[in-house]
Amino acid sequence: MNLQEKFMELCLHYTKDRDLVQAMWLEIEKKYSGKGRHYHNLFHLENMFLELENVKSHIKDDHAVSFSVFYHDVIYDASSKSNEEKSASFAMERLQKIELNPDMVSRVEAQILATKSHHKSDDTDTNYLLDADLSILGKDSADYFDYTRKIRKEYALYPDILYKPGRKKVLKHFLELESIFKTEDFRDRYEQKARENLAAELNLL
Repeated sequence: MNLQEKFMELCLHYTKDRDLVQAMWLEIEKKYSGKGRHYHNLFHLENMFLELENVKSHIKDDHAVSFSVFYHDVIYDASSKSNEEKSASFAMERLQKIELNPDMVSRVEAQILATKSHHKSDDTDTNYLLDADLSILGKDSADYFDYTRKIRKEYALYPDILYKPGRKKVLKHFLELESIFKTEDFRDRYEQKARENLAAELNLL
């Protein structure tokens, strides 16, 4: 199932207004296809859904997590430090239009905000979302370094003298964590390779 079909089906559980849902999808598609979206694009969403499909039986509220995937990077500006807050409020506004119950809207808001710090949550669904978001870190080296090139392009407005120290700080932060991944499923699959990839990139900077 492609992303558009997935989004339509998801929303139609809560509203019968197909025109509204179509307009919401076109908005998401436009945002994620924007100029400068080299990594945080629709392909990133597809990969997250593929990762989450493998652990679907462990997820309590699949609908909330799916909405969080669709909206977690809907606002993305490499020069901004408030993308997650803006994405969360954007999601809340849109999901209220399809009359999603307030509890679920709050859950989606909290999950999107959690993607800012990537701290382990008391909520297992949030941890699966965070792990799917970071799964690229544990992919094979070719995919990992393709990702790093795309991230560099997204931060093209910063010269190396600014970009490299910031990137080093991010890599060191992840390497200093007791565990990069929050769930056993993702730890078993990706933790070791992620640490190898991060260390390899750090050595190149």
